[in-house]
Amino acid sequence: MKNNPLLEQAKAHGNPIIEGNQVTFLWQGKSAPRLIDDVHAWEEHPQRMKRITKELWGYTMELPADAYLEYAFYEPRTKQRITDPLNRNIVYNGLGNYNHFFSMPEHSHTALAEFKKNIPHGKVTHYHVDTWMLADDEQREVCLYRPPVKEPVPLLVVYDGVDYLERAKLNIIVDNLIHEKRIRPIALAFLQNGGDRRAAEYACSDATVMWLDNVVLPLARRHLKLLDIKTHRGVYGVMGASFGGLMSLYTGLRMPEIFGRVISQSGVFESEGRDFAAVDLIRAKQSREIKLWMDVGRFDSLLEDNRRLQPILRENGYEVNYREFSGGHNYTCWQNEAGIALEEMFGK
Repeated sequence: MKNNPLLEQAKAHGNPIIEGNQVTFLWQGKSAPRLIDDVHAWEEHPQRMKRITKELWGYTMELPADAYLEYAFYEPRTKQRITDPLNRNIVYNGLGNYNHFFSMPEHSHTALAEFKKNIPHGKVTHYHVDTWMLADDEQREVCLYRPPVKEPVPLLVVYDGVDYLERAKLNIIVDNLIHEKRIRPIALAFLQNGGDRRAAEYACSDATVMWLDNVVLPLARRHLKLLDIKTHRGVYGVMGASFGGLMSLYTGLRMPEIFGRVISQSGVFESEGRDFAAVDLIRAKQSREIKLWMDVGRFDSLLEDNRRLQPILRENGYEVNYREFSGGHNYTCWQNEAGIALEEMFGK
């Protein structure tokens, strides 16, 4: 067993073994767990590994040369994940588990998320505000990012802001984009989601729109030097992923005079065969002056939903930039795409 070339290669370079566009995951043992991953919708479709030798198992698939993939080994009977001893690369998945990950040879991770000491940095401050119309008896944290400039700037509101701040490093991305003069300076408002109430708050919720308009924006105006929306109509932006992507689109459709720039990453636009209200507003041609950015991974279960929306947007007169990437539904991919989206929306 020690002389098996596949196993020795995995021990030397890590799981999986990459040969051209083909990747092979290995498992050593008398029996093998299942493989779950971005491509196969995780626990919905666990993949059986095939026996290679008496105690060596493998699973092979083909991936694009620029792909980034997250995966785990999984025991269906116990519904437990099992650590891959041949891959030390792990990342939190936001749902209480960790995924292993790897990249194909032509994938490049953005350098914009790397903290650079010798450039000006914006300042992040933390506040607690009333939740007002939201079904929450407690205060909610809002984090504000002030860019390292003195002039008034536009505001970008970020749904699921804690994740974008901590996992996507969005403030660092903005620091670097401003320093490299690839975007105009912008301020950020990172909004904490409602936890178990997140879907209700982000599924085209007017309560969230009212909270944003009457609590969050006044907070931002008090503590940040912002452009006056009365003389700079639609100059602010709104951003989010998954349900946050849906809520970003809905926010722009409902408040175009403020949020004229919408970034939706892997947005969800229908459920159980019924469209969310944002799609109905698009068909009604509401707020066609907003500028849209949408991106989604080719391994994402929401890919077809995002593709479906493109002709609906264009047929009804909306300006949209749409991009697909070789990845799944995760903050590593959204981080990688965020700089491209911000440059399109706020670039000089």
